[in-house]
Amino acid sequence: MTQLYALGLGIGTQNAKGEWLEVFYAQPVLAPSEAVARAIATIVGYSEGNQAIALTTNQASEIAQALTIAGDSTQAELAKSLATSKRPLVATLLATDTNPASVPEGYLKLHLLSHRLVKPHNTVLAGIFGVLPNVAWTNQGAIDVNELPARQLQARLNGEELEVSCVDKFPKMTNYVVPKGVRVAHTARVRLGAYLGEGTTIMHEGFVNFNAGTEGPAMIEGRISAGVFVGAGSDLGGGSSTMGTLSGGGNIVISVGKESLIGANAGIGIPLGDRCKVESGLYITAGTKVVVLDDAGNEVKTIKARELAGVNDLVFRRNSLTGRVEVVTNKSALQLNTALHKN
Repeated sequence: MTQLYALGLGIGTQNAKGEWLEVFYAQPVLAPSEAVARAIATIVGYSEGNQAIALTTNQASEIAQALTIAGDSTQAELAKSLATSKRPLVATLLATDTNPASVPEGYLKLHLLSHRLVKPHNTVLAGIFGVLPNVAWTNQGAIDVNELPARQLQARLNGEELEVSCVDKFPKMTNYVVPKGVRVAHTARVRLGAYLGEGTTIMHEGFVNFNAGTEGPAMIEGRISAGVFVGAGSDLGGGSSTMGTLSGGGNIVISVGKESLIGANAGIGIPLGDRCKVESGLYITAGTKVVVLDDAGNEVKTIKARELAGVNDLVFRRNSLTGRVEVVTNKSALQLNTALHKN
């Protein structure tokens, strides 16, 4: 057997038709050893390709024994725990990093991100929206939307109330994993598949989509859209926004460099370099006309913001008298930006 890209032993929820709604992987594995992969593959009957294979409790017990022999005590203990389950089990083995083709495959990749095993854009997620179903996330777990009315009625007949927190394809991250060293003030605002580096704080109005996140440390009081990655030491002020690939950014990969600041109610539609600042209330898109000023405040040229994508040590501001958008060198940076004034 060639080495697998990833694998996961999971426990999840199915609807009345036996279709997967969600899967929880307590210990997903990136690039497992051949011994571990072979031990699991032999028991579940895996042959090749990417497969999500239903797992019985007897098979989970056999896997626990095989993994103990293979020397992986962590996965062995997990398999031993799964052997006691009354919920559906699955073994998901991914030979290659390709588009997820099933709910278990999609959830494994989202877990890889939130467990910090891969960073945003480093695993293929194309087509995941078409794979994952809309699910009612409730105080009784995941429920198929089509089965929700009957479950609501049954709850009332039992003298209970079924609380639906949201209806979405992606659950909140903290119901599956809480990464080490983070603060999340409002857990519903961070989706599974978010990558939160150690030292990250997500305040109440902060939001982090899947396949997006922070290198950490970071203070996030704004929106990190899908596909956006924020460098270490950066700050997104209250109400600020980053334009992701799902909200108009197209194929442009938006990012925020290290030690940068996007002010309150500001936003970017271009990649921001290291040690950059965007004034509060100012939204910079790729087509925004920007007046470049030299260190004496003289006008050098007028360009579109896309020409400054990824450039370090910039301050974007709006002139309070003329209303024009200006850019100057960030003089508080450790090094002045020489690239800013190059033609």
